[in-house]
Amino acid sequence: MTNVILQEYLEIWKHKRLAVLGLGVSNRPLVRLLLTGGCRVLGCDRTPREKLDEEVLELERMGCELRVGEGYLDNLEADVVFRTPGMHPGNPALELLRAKGAEIVSEMEIFFRCCPCPIIAVTGSDGKTTTTTLIAEMLKTAGYMVHLGGNIGRPLLPDVEEMLPEHWAVVELSSFQLMDMTRSPRIAVVTNVAPNHLDVHKDMAEYISAKANVFRFQKTGDVVVLNRDNDITRGFADSASGTVRWFSRQERGSGVWLEGETIYRATAQGKEKLMTREDILLPGIHNVENYMTAMAALEGLVAPEHFLTVARNFGGVEHRIELVRELDGIRFYNDSIASSPTRTIAGLRSFREKVILIAGGYDKQIPYDVLGPEICAHVKCLVTTGATGEKIRKATEEAENYIPGQPEILCEPEFDRAVTAAYKQAKPGDVVLLSPASAAFDQFKNFMVRGRHFKDLVRNL
Repeated sequence: MTNVILQEYLEIWKHKRLAVLGLGVSNRPLVRLLLTGGCRVLGCDRTPREKLDEEVLELERMGCELRVGEGYLDNLEADVVFRTPGMHPGNPALELLRAKGAEIVSEMEIFFRCCPCPIIAVTGSDGKTTTTTLIAEMLKTAGYMVHLGGNIGRPLLPDVEEMLPEHWAVVELSSFQLMDMTRSPRIAVVTNVAPNHLDVHKDMAEYISAKANVFRFQKTGDVVVLNRDNDITRGFADSASGTVRWFSRQERGSGVWLEGETIYRATAQGKEKLMTREDILLPGIHNVENYMTAMAALEGLVAPEHFLTVARNFGGVEHRIELVRELDGIRFYNDSIASSPTRTIAGLRSFREKVILIAGGYDKQIPYDVLGPEICAHVKCLVTTGATGEKIRKATEEAENYIPGQPEILCEPEFDRAVTAAYKQAKPGDVVLLSPASAAFDQFKNFMVRGRHFKDLVRNL
């Protein structure tokens, strides 16, 4: 099936100079699509030429002109610029291009313009990848054709030719992707909002505004799913144009909520039981919230029996409290996705016993004071590492419930040494948890590389 809107764009772009900023995994299918469509493409990336991988060199052989290395944005000339999600729209190089008349777009913005089927988009500070995946799995179980992508690691613009109006697109959106979006999905989901990515966003207000873009351009009849227990997301309801659906662990009676060990949703007759916590294979109360979020989003689309099927069989997403192995009675879990304090707190609360925690990484300039008391309550030994290790140690020792030596604190700036130190502290029956409360960029390319490196280290113990 030919996507008319996409073909119109490609025809216009054939006569323009296109620049794609960033040649990471997510932008490579975009470059390939543009080249196949007959466009002239300039691929720009900070990575020096000698470190480019074979896939990027293959794009060059296809006709992509490469501009790489430290000065890759200097004196850049282009008619249309595809901004990589991690680049702030206010970047001086982008501002200069705008001043010269360039159109600044993103792969996701063009996808929203071209997509022929309804879109469900999920954003939030924590839980968005699992929630996005759950929504997709529930729709598939109910018999729908689903296209899953976005910030979850798969660009969807190259797939629009395969999409039909009766399909569903389910996308995860980061605050960076949302910052300059001018369209919103049929169903928007905000899991929660807490301080995050303040190393890129100029302040918390900008971060909150970016998240709100997921529903800001909705129409009457669209739906926005919000967390009633989060002050910021609760406030979003006042400016929502679509129908607001709630999920909550604390308040009963509307939307989807947790009552004791049972999840209910509101009906015209009162309430309907959806499942119990025991039905959910994934550990942790945060995953109960993820299920409530997904079920609220899919009201009227998916029947309760399909929710149950997924809950009882879905084993989780890689790097999210992922059991790596059990060695000498010690269980090792990979929660590398936890790049913020709130995410690590959710991980800590998933275990009944006190854990040995490996925490620390790249500094996103966010506060760690909320993490200290949780570490004192749930951790028997803290092993700090990376650029934020000292901040996490300080937050722990300054917590009101801290008792010297409880937890024991070890500082190992190098990641590999931190893993070894955690193993040496562990005894049969213990849990060793990598949940960094920090991004990975101080020592790794991203959280996935960090998580896989952790798993390799654990498997080689």
